[in-house]
Amino acid sequence: MAANISPYQNQLLAALPGEVQDRLFPHLEPVQLPLGQVIYESDNKPYYVYFPTDAIISLVQFMENGASAEIAVVGHEGLAGISLFMGGESTTSQAIVQSAGHGYRLEGHRLKEEFGRHGVFLNLMLRYTQALITQMAQTAVCNRHHTIHQQLSRWLLLSQDRLSGDQLVMTQELIANMLGVRREGVTEAARRLHKLGIIEYSRGRIRILDRAALERQSCECYAVVRKETDRLLTY
Repeated sequence: MAANISPYQNQLLAALPGEVQDRLFPHLEPVQLPLGQVIYESDNKPYYVYFPTDAIISLVQFMENGASAEIAVVGHEGLAGISLFMGGESTTSQAIVQSAGHGYRLEGHRLKEEFGRHGVFLNLMLRYTQALITQMAQTAVCNRHHTIHQQLSRWLLLSQDRLSGDQLVMTQELIANMLGVRREGVTEAARRLHKLGIIEYSRGRIRILDRAALERQSCECYAVVRKETDRLLTY
């Protein structure tokens, strides 16, 4: 476990008032989040909620034939496991670590106790949930109407927003699975971004060299999600 991680690296935890932090922080358990770890399965009730600090968790929807697509990404701006406080207890999606790192987990009953106080914590969790729903809705529209090049640009921007650096550790095969497209399409789109000098790609590592140019390559979907997230989660 990294010795230098802190709950304050997660924006939701950092935004809580001191008295809420005093109640919750003693119960936070630091955890490693290795690449590919499934932190909750579809249709199963999660026991914990997870607050990433330097990792990214993908929420993925699977079809009966094994096909899948990512519906949202969660990083240091949020948490995974909203079904625990939304009343449904389980969800049809699966949560998988997309980019390895660390985070904290909290037992679901402790989160629900704080949620039940009907204070600042409840308001913050509901605003985060609205931001997450916006991301899911925009992802669905983007996957239907925009090119793989635009989708990849959006995906890279959203992923970078949820990490502290400019480098992502990600294979093209994994990206293709997340976007629900063929690997060849991702390869072509990544090659185009590389030729434009926007990204550098080597051995499963993607480094964003020109963020402003990447935003211009993306469709409007990234800006919609970013604007709504900033509006709802400005502390």
